[in-house]
Amino acid sequence: MGVLNASPESFYAGSVAVDPGLLRERACRFVEEGADFIDIGSKSTAPYLATEITEEEERRRMVAAVGAVAGAVAVPISADSIRATVVQAALDAGASIVNDVNGLRGDGIGAVAANAAGVVVMASPSPSVPSALGKRPIDVVEADLRVAIGRALDSGIAEERIVTDPGIGFYTQTAWPPVEFNGAVLRDLRQLLVLGRPLLVGVSRKSFIGKLTGRESVDQRLAGSLAAAAIAVWNGAAIVRTHDVAATLDAVRVVRGLMCPGVQ
Repeated sequence: MGVLNASPESFYAGSVAVDPGLLRERACRFVEEGADFIDIGSKSTAPYLATEITEEEERRRMVAAVGAVAGAVAVPISADSIRATVVQAALDAGASIVNDVNGLRGDGIGAVAANAAGVVVMASPSPSVPSALGKRPIDVVEADLRVAIGRALDSGIAEERIVTDPGIGFYTQTAWPPVEFNGAVLRDLRQLLVLGRPLLVGVSRKSFIGKLTGRESVDQRLAGSLAAAAIAVWNGAAIVRTHDVAATLDAVRVVRGLMCPGVQ
């Protein structure tokens, strides 16, 4: 899944494109490099940045970006938003998947159900599922995902339309340091397969990569991101969300070749 951001405030400037022509060009390049999906964001969701914009601005950006890309690529387009008006506008413009980073707590869930869209349900810290003493990070994520999946099913979203995301980088207020939490989740990722849904993992250029490598600049985190993506696939991830499609696909192919000899 290749990432395109129509949000100038996003943490990685290399993923940002506002001009429709540049958005189309990058989307087409991602597909040529092997992307199976394009994920478009119009508002940064990085939990450590002050990135709030109005709903109207997010919708305007999203419609322009999805509209620019939808006619240029044949792969499904995912819209990264939790707001109902933005989600509906994105689906009307040509998106067929919604990437919800808030565990489907927002009003966007209704638009997903009404349009029979696919949905990426991301684990998101929930007050109703506390990080109790004695739990492991993966147990916390599994509990939050179970709540979110239940929310989706109760809203009429078909189970086969749900993909899960462990929320790497979003658990910033837990009993564990973020680097330790994220590392533990990646190591124990296979546990989440008990949920019965495909796993999507996004580690690309995130801050924990910078902490582990000592690379403060986001531009210098590619090698670390590839290592983390390879570990995620080895441990059960079915989809990798990345800013760097060609390089990440090479890493995935190596993992696949080692796990399944003879498979190209």
